[in-house]
Amino acid sequence: MPDFPPIAEHGLIGDLQTAALVATDGTVDWFCAPRFDSPSVFGALLDAGRGGHLITRPATEAFTAKQLYLPDSAVLVTRFMTDTGVGEIVDFMPISDSTTATDRHRLVRLVRCVRGEMTFAVHIAPRFGYGRDPFRTRATDQAVLFETDKEALTVRLIREPFEEPGRSWVDSDGDVRAELQLRAGQRRGLVLEIGPAAPLTQFPLTEALRLLDETVDFWESWLSGCTYQGRWREMVHRAAITIKLMTYAPTGGLVAAPTAALPEQVGGERNWDYRYTWVRDASFSVYSLLSLGFSDEAAALGRWLRDRVFEQAEKDPTGPLQIMYRVDGSSDLIEETLPHWSGYRGSSPVRIGNGAAGQLQLDIYGEAMDSIYVGQRHGIVPGHEGWQAIRHMLDWVAANWAQPEEGIWETRGGRQDFTYGRLMCWVALDRGLRIAAEHGRPAPLDEWRRQRDAIYTEIMERGWSPARQAFRQHYDTNVLDSSLLRMPTVGFVTPHDPRWLSTLRAMESELVTDSLVYRYDPAASPDGLRGSEGTFSLCTFAYVTALAGAGELDKARVTFEKMLTYANHLGLYSEEIGLTGEQLGNFPQAFTHLSLIDAAVTLDRQLDRYPRAAARRHTVLPPSPGA
Repeated sequence: MPDFPPIAEHGLIGDLQTAALVATDGTVDWFCAPRFDSPSVFGALLDAGRGGHLITRPATEAFTAKQLYLPDSAVLVTRFMTDTGVGEIVDFMPISDSTTATDRHRLVRLVRCVRGEMTFAVHIAPRFGYGRDPFRTRATDQAVLFETDKEALTVRLIREPFEEPGRSWVDSDGDVRAELQLRAGQRRGLVLEIGPAAPLTQFPLTEALRLLDETVDFWESWLSGCTYQGRWREMVHRAAITIKLMTYAPTGGLVAAPTAALPEQVGGERNWDYRYTWVRDASFSVYSLLSLGFSDEAAALGRWLRDRVFEQAEKDPTGPLQIMYRVDGSSDLIEETLPHWSGYRGSSPVRIGNGAAGQLQLDIYGEAMDSIYVGQRHGIVPGHEGWQAIRHMLDWVAANWAQPEEGIWETRGGRQDFTYGRLMCWVALDRGLRIAAEHGRPAPLDEWRRQRDAIYTEIMERGWSPARQAFRQHYDTNVLDSSLLRMPTVGFVTPHDPRWLSTLRAMESELVTDSLVYRYDPAASPDGLRGSEGTFSLCTFAYVTALAGAGELDKARVTFEKMLTYANHLGLYSEEIGLTGEQLGNFPQAFTHLSLIDAAVTLDRQLDRYPRAAARRHTVLPPSPGA
């Protein structure tokens, strides 16, 4: 089987409309254009032989590689150390008018020898349309044009005016191979332009350096708006930049991850396409971004959510929202497989599109209404048309909350009466009642209140398991579910309610392992899929938030610090963490970074509020064997 880099051995770059992954060995092995959810140009991450890639690395096999971001930016530096010298690659995507959707995008790769001398081997092998679209290649000594019937990729050489071009040729596959022989201080590079064919001429080094300065300035300026000054500033800043990188600026939609089909279990079938905007993720984003002071981004996400609610109200006010959409708001997410691709380390099928889009997941209404409520407290108040659409949505919730559903984890084992779905329907109606009261909005308040209170009573009676002394996943099981860690966060119970503390203890005994948290036990609650999965990173951060709310600050802080050790070398997280600490699932995952932000903000606030409690000196580690 061809070698695949670990999922964690990647950095992310982007231009707020699409993104690329860069491995620590200098390979761009995932890049879709012109949007996050477009077909791939480079897809070696899912098929090393047929997916396509851009490789730039030392020609020698013996080298050490390191990666870092330029401070406060999304400019990625990959450094190489060999016996003959030190070199580096600087990768970034310039950000032009990010609010206007465009078919032209640039990926700039600057190559420099820092000390001694170094020869870089370059291999440019695009595979358009998930490797299904044939292409033609035309090359000069200054540029290359790869062209299909649908799109074009122009690669232009960056070099000093006095330097001779490197040796290059087109091979039998239409790929381009080259060598860049550099001495200390010399700089060359490549500019990849996807879109209409660009002139086959050299790209000026001065222009590349100007684009680099502008890109760094953009990110530094944007990050300066962050109001977080807490204990984990560096990690929170990196999480914020990562969230921004996964935001489609023309609409404000946030993709769950920029990748597709990375496995939750290597060799398994839990391989989903995350390049879409979930109502749930977008809703959580509003709260997290507002907590950091990013009101413009929160407002854009709020508008994206508003538009989906408007569209549903116009289309069918008696029908449910779709749980996810494309970044432009369209609803076509037909799921298919790519049988010609092997999948990451043999993990098949490789899925694009997402069949879960048509599922009924009742929790999305609570998350949407909670974000609307938080937004209006920050001055983002829905107007008349917006309130009418909200009324239609809440009328639907009031009439439909009692039906079985697929649940937050998008299981494919049939509908159930999930407690979390009921909980968030309670939140939806509760927040609607609050907004109506605070702003004098007309609404069927008596009916909403009656249904909200009925949900509360049902959860307390049927969502509670006397046998487990805990709230359970759904009414016909005693299985625990970490989604319920949000019960005190949304105000359904107080953080010190005896039932909640008993639930937290039960979760700790069954779902928590060395601070990491599973979603649920799939062996005890069949989800319609084969195989197992790792711990869910977002659930671990939610656990930190729950501990902090319950006043268990020592345990919360140690759990948070432990979780930070599972980040990759750049501070990024995929969806899951496996048994030996490896990152699994799509990468990087937005929800995890949002949960990190929430945990950091909540824990900071509690530590500041109760400094003496935080200073208590007692062990929070398990006793050693035999103690």
